[in-house]
Amino acid sequence: MTDTTGPRERFTDEELAFLRYVRFGELPERVSPTEWVETAETDPPEPFPSRRDDPRYWGGVNAV
Repeated sequence: MTDTTGPRERFTDEELAFLRYVRFGELPERVSPTEWVETAETDPPEPFPSRRDDPRYWGGVNAV
């Protein structure tokens, strides 16, 4: 349960900004659009074979 018996302290925006800085530190510099990485859509990977010795997936029968 939440304790609602006592008065709650209210912080100003400046105080909240300082508390965030104390807790998380300074934010890194913003990344410029020229530094963004372009992504490309790819096909999903093939499912993993159910058997390790399945020649369809591993290129043949294991030599003994």
